[in-house]
Amino acid sequence: MANIQQINGDYYGSKETLTEALPYVKKKDVYSAAINNFFGIADKELSNYEDAIYYYNEGLKDCSDSLCKQSILNNIAVVYIKQKKYDKAIKIFESILNIKGSGDQFINSKAGILDNYGYALFKKGLNEKGFLFMKQSLDLRQSNVKDYGSIENNLHLSEFHFKSQPQKSKQFASNAYETATKIHSIDERLKALSFLMTNNSVTNKTEYIQKFIFLNDSILKVRNNFKNKFAKIKYDSKKEKDENEKLRLEKAVAQKDSENEKIVFIGILIILLFLFAYLKKHYDNRNRIGKIKTVYDTETRISKDIHDELANDVFDTITFTQTQSLTTENNTGILLQKLNHIYTRVRGISRENNDIDTGINYSRNLKEMLSTYSDNNINVSINGIEKINWDVIEELKKITIHRVLQELMVNMKKHSEASVVVLKFETDSNKIFLNYSDNGKGSEKSKIIKNGLQNMENRILSVKGAITFETEPQKGFKVKITMPK
Repeated sequence: MANIQQINGDYYGSKETLTEALPYVKKKDVYSAAINNFFGIADKELSNYEDAIYYYNEGLKDCSDSLCKQSILNNIAVVYIKQKKYDKAIKIFESILNIKGSGDQFINSKAGILDNYGYALFKKGLNEKGFLFMKQSLDLRQSNVKDYGSIENNLHLSEFHFKSQPQKSKQFASNAYETATKIHSIDERLKALSFLMTNNSVTNKTEYIQKFIFLNDSILKVRNNFKNKFAKIKYDSKKEKDENEKLRLEKAVAQKDSENEKIVFIGILIILLFLFAYLKKHYDNRNRIGKIKTVYDTETRISKDIHDELANDVFDTITFTQTQSLTTENNTGILLQKLNHIYTRVRGISRENNDIDTGINYSRNLKEMLSTYSDNNINVSINGIEKINWDVIEELKKITIHRVLQELMVNMKKHSEASVVVLKFETDSNKIFLNYSDNGKGSEKSKIIKNGLQNMENRILSVKGAITFETEPQKGFKVKITMPK
C-alpha cells in the first residue's frame, strides 16, 4: 500500500502506512529492509535528505543479498548527488560497479548505477568520462530491458548537452518525453517538458509550456483525489473490521449463558482493580512538588468520572444479574449491552488520561484518538494533519494540542448533540493553526467556562498561543487556535 501511495505521489501518506507496517516485522529481514528503503525514498522525494540517508543505512543493515545492497547503496549515492556531495556519491558508485550478477533485474540495476555514476562525474566537471558512462548505460538498456530506466538516462544526457549542443539536448529530452508518455509516468514527462521549454534550439515553445501547465494542474488534482479516496478506504476498512470483531465477541459471549453471572463479577472486579492500579501509578509517577496540583486535579476528575459515569452502571448491572434469569435470550442481550457500556466507559476514562507519545507516531496516534469519537451518529472529518512537520514542534506543545483537542471532543460528545465535526490543521513558517467546528446545539458565550472549556484556554495560553470561541444557541460551535512552533 505504501508503494502504491508513492507511485501516486502521496509521500506523507506512504510514511504513515509504513509506520503501520512496522509492528508486523518480527525480525530483521527482507521486509524490514524494504520498509526502510521505502522510508528513504519518501524522505528523498520530500527533500528530507538526512532522514533519507538514515533510513537507507538502516535498510542496508538488513539486506541479505548483493542485489539488495547494490540497490540501496545506489539510492544513498543519488541523495548525495542531490546534496551536491559528488565525491561521496562517486566513491559509492565505484564500490558497487564491480558487483557480479546475472538476469534482467541485475542488468537493470547495473544500468542505473552506470547512468548515475556518469551523471555524478559530469556534475563534478569530468564531462568526457561522465558522458561515456551515461552513454554506456543507455546502450545497455536499449539492448536489454525495460523502458522506464531509459527516461532518466535521456534526461541526464539532455542536461549534459543543454548548453553545448542544444539540438542533441532536445532529442534526448524528446526521447524521455515519449517514453514517459507511453508508460504514464507524469513526473518524468514534466521534467522532460521543462528541458524542452528552455532549450535554445526550440523556436516555438508555447506548445511545451501549455502541456506543462495542463499536466501539472491535472496531476495535482488527481493526487489530491487519490489521497482522499485512500484515506476513506482505510477508514471504512478499519470500521468494518472493528464491527466484525465486536460481533464475534458478542457471539462468543452468547454461547456461554450459564457463565454470564461469574463473568459479570470477575469483569467488574478486574475493572475496579485496573482503575485502582491506574490511580496509584498516576500518583507515584507524579510526585514532584511542582506537579502536585496537576495530579490532584487529574485524580479529582477521574474520581468524578468513576462516580458519575461508572458506579451507577456497575450497581445496575449487579442488580440485574441478581434479579433476572440469564438463561433467556432477551436478558442475555441486555446483559451484553450493559457490559459493553461499562467497558466503553472505562476505556474512555483511560484514554482521556493516558500518557501521550510525542515521538514519530504522534500524528498517527492523534488522528486515531480523534477518529474514535466518530460513530454511527457522529461523522468526524480530519483535514491537513499530515501537512504539519510534527518533528519540529516542541514536546510540550504536542501534549497541549493533544489534550486540548481531546477535551474539545469530550465536550462535543457530552454536550453538543452534533452530527458533523470538522478539524482542520494548517501551518506557515512560524505558526500552527487549528480550526474546530461542529453543527451542534451551541451555547451562550457566557456559559463556555461552565462547560469546562476554561481549562483549554489555560493550556493554550501556557504555550503562548491564542484561542477563540465562536458559538450561539442552535448555531454550532467553533474554536480557532493559533500557536507558535
